[in-house]
Amino acid sequence: MPKLTRIYTRTGDDGTTGLVGGQRVSKTAPRIEAYGTLDECSSAIGMARAALRPLCAGSARAERLDGWLAWVQDALFNLGSELATLPDDRWESMPQIGDADARTLERAIDEAQRDLPALANFIHPGGSVPGAALHLARTVARRAERLLVALRASDESVSAAAVRFVNRLSDALFVWARWINDALAEPEYLWNAASAPPEPLTGAPSRPE
Repeated sequence: MPKLTRIYTRTGDDGTTGLVGGQRVSKTAPRIEAYGTLDECSSAIGMARAALRPLCAGSARAERLDGWLAWVQDALFNLGSELATLPDDRWESMPQIGDADARTLERAIDEAQRDLPALANFIHPGGSVPGAALHLARTVARRAERLLVALRASDESVSAAAVRFVNRLSDALFVWARWINDALAEPEYLWNAASAPPEPLTGAPSRPE
């Protein structure tokens, strides 16, 4: 584990960044876009965990969810490190995402689903603060998945297991958002294709033509 003794290095001022093996690549390279988006997803998960923290002492579900999210953040960091390391620079004991990680998320999804009513309609993101943050993380995970699929199309070193994991993660984040909202008795915002805006306030001045 390297010691971060200095945060700014000035080496990226030319628009490049360094991979683990020392190679310099553009900050707009697809590989950088992919693992940068994984970091963004982890940051949204961190917001959810911050909102969960005060709830953990009194809610077994919140504590359980925080444990799952802690594992996911570690897995996302491992995947980001994998993407930041070209195949020739990887080492034998390097943590990498495998098929078992997607199966682990499937187990988590099944566990949470047992507590939830079946969905009969599409829902909008929202509910509690941790639930809304998990919905946000879900959308970022979907964007990361799209970037990984595009990267893998031109670079076979990106594993199919990594794509499966991020695909399954977005599903898990959706279910976890519902799971914590259900625990906190937060209603779900159902999609209504025929919705109308609020009526004008009584006595409000009319809008000029």
